[in-house]
Amino acid sequence: MSGSVKITWSILAVVAVGVGIFASAPYFTLDPAKSRVELNPSFSLHYSFLAAHIILALTALIAGMFQFIERVRIRSPRLHRAAGRVYVVCVFLSGDLGLIISVYIESFTKVTAFLTLSLLWLFTSWKGYRTAVLRRFQDHRVWMLRSYAITLVAVTARLIVPVCILLYLSLHGFRLPGGREAMVEAILETNIWIGLAINLVLVEWIVVKRWKG
Repeated sequence: MSGSVKITWSILAVVAVGVGIFASAPYFTLDPAKSRVELNPSFSLHYSFLAAHIILALTALIAGMFQFIERVRIRSPRLHRAAGRVYVVCVFLSGDLGLIISVYIESFTKVTAFLTLSLLWLFTSWKGYRTAVLRRFQDHRVWMLRSYAITLVAVTARLIVPVCILLYLSLHGFRLPGGREAMVEAILETNIWIGLAINLVLVEWIVVKRWKG
């Protein structure tokens, strides 16, 4: 890997972790009043499940990075395997919690987005785990890339918000017919779908095609 590529990946890693920590920070306090998600009063464990889901997802994001550091994979296989186990366990726990939380989301668009995201996350991670157990390491790397691309959807979805705002304004003649709240609601109902599409297209087109080609 060339020096410029290493620098690029390092910058992307720092940005991803930074965005992940920023998004997760309010939940480190375990204070429901600081939740950025509207809690359902009929579900007493909503905040607990949400906080656990987010913190586990952040842990998976950080642990997953070690899977793609060549030096770690080659020179420290034990660390590579340990980080992989942490990643898979966190994904399975966080993904299952995500499925439960999705049931209590009122917006149909958000429900379908989070259900799709959770199911794909669990499926790709399971395939990554199984191919490793079967020692099909090339397939393992491909499935783990797909899984990690889904892990990063939460980051992508936040990074594209400014683009979504610009697109929303351009489609409405740079006016806010429903007010600022309507714009924010519309963006938050679609940015997960857009982030998921971007990440899956990138991982299939750039990385998987390159490795399998």
